[in-house]
Amino acid sequence: MIAMKLKLALCQMKVETDKLKNLQTAAQLAQQAAQSGAQLICLPEMFCCPYDNACFADYAETMDGEIVHSLAEIARQAGCVLIGGSFPEREGGKLYNTSPAFSSKGNLLGRHRKLHLFDIDVEGGVRFQESDVLTAGNSCTLIDTEYGKIGVAICFDVRFPELFRTMALRGADLVFLPGAFNPTTGPAHWELTLRARALDNQLFVAACAPALDPDASYHSYGHSLVADPWGRVVRQLDDRPGILLVTIDLKEVERVRRELPLLAARRPELYGCESD
Repeated sequence: MIAMKLKLALCQMKVETDKLKNLQTAAQLAQQAAQSGAQLICLPEMFCCPYDNACFADYAETMDGEIVHSLAEIARQAGCVLIGGSFPEREGGKLYNTSPAFSSKGNLLGRHRKLHLFDIDVEGGVRFQESDVLTAGNSCTLIDTEYGKIGVAICFDVRFPELFRTMALRGADLVFLPGAFNPTTGPAHWELTLRARALDNQLFVAACAPALDPDASYHSYGHSLVADPWGRVVRQLDDRPGILLVTIDLKEVERVRRELPLLAARRPELYGCESD
């Protein structure tokens, strides 16, 4: 672990139907965050297109497309590590919900494909079936950056504790989560689940969502937040557009794990379900 303070920026932006406008907004917010001292910047899930199954194929691009090239340039211009939210990636006739990550020089560091697709049907609430259009990824993602090893997950992935435990055991002290909970699941589970993943694994979790657009087909809950290794919310936005700036101290990870040695006290031989 690199014992140092880091300034994070979560760019909670309103997502338009115009892909180019979304890329321009992302660039403007990243520049503003960098000017405020941010070192690591995160964009929301599906920041470049409406969160709607009917839109994913039309907006989809390969990793060599305009979206990834634009994100690389945004990272380079800002001089920050960038977690590029997520976008609909096309490869081999399939579509994925993919989050690319870039160095401060604009180099691609890796990508995370959403592992757990958002297939829910809440009575009296929301119904969404990502698997009707998207294909699930199959890899736990850790990115090696100039600030250490960072985990990346996307939205519904947060509901699976095993994934976050795996990232912690593999060296992550910070996990970024581009997400887009909705007004049904958001008030009930967004903060609760993010705090639980941070608490259980004694690491920082930084979750970035789109701002609420009442006119969109899917309503994002917003409320981008950072949770610390003690399970506390460091800071949280409401549902309006904005940049959440938070300075974290990675020494807190070491301190909390020393004072409350949960990971060291594990007995995986008894659990029967862990590979690490």
